[in-house]
Amino acid sequence: MEAVPKLIVFSAPSGAGKTTLVRHLLKQEHLNLAFSISAASREPREGEIDGVHYYFLGIPEFKNRIRANDFLEFEEVYKDQFYGTLKGEVERLWSEGKNVIFDIDVVGGLRLKSKFPERCISIFVKPPSINELQKRLKKRKTESAEKIAMRVAKASTEMATAPQFDVIIKNDDLEIAKKEAEQIVQDFINKKVTSSEK
Repeated sequence: MEAVPKLIVFSAPSGAGKTTLVRHLLKQEHLNLAFSISAASREPREGEIDGVHYYFLGIPEFKNRIRANDFLEFEEVYKDQFYGTLKGEVERLWSEGKNVIFDIDVVGGLRLKSKFPERCISIFVKPPSINELQKRLKKRKTESAEKIAMRVAKASTEMATAPQFDVIIKNDDLEIAKKEAEQIVQDFINKKVTSSEK
């Protein structure tokens, strides 16, 4: 019987290490993963490439695509700053027989899970503590103190959603977290899906 392609969602507060775990998993060829590129309404930042980092649609185009029901999930993160998952992106990767992996915020992650209860596993990456998260964000040196404070405040709200996810990985030791993530994803990919979601 042919395996049904799956969705693997990673969500976490900023600085918890979800992107590092997703990058690690994408290198594991036996998992047959492909990364779902999100759409964004903002302009590309320096070094970002359209169709590689995001699909940069601009605000009017993004709103048109919302009206056309082109998104599996989307969110207005800040005023007129939208991010979302295009249905066509997931369909494209599934048609290639790939399992699709996501690195998205907690709201988007839970929305995807509710749409595909059996074909999707939602994984929450938990930092050891809010203090540790703050340290990691400061260490990056990519954002102002004000932006870090905003992210830390948002992290407390995001941490409260952790029990709604299928699995929680506590990332206080990256090597252990990588192994744990790999095992969880491998087990889920091997799991049979009932006919209703094929």
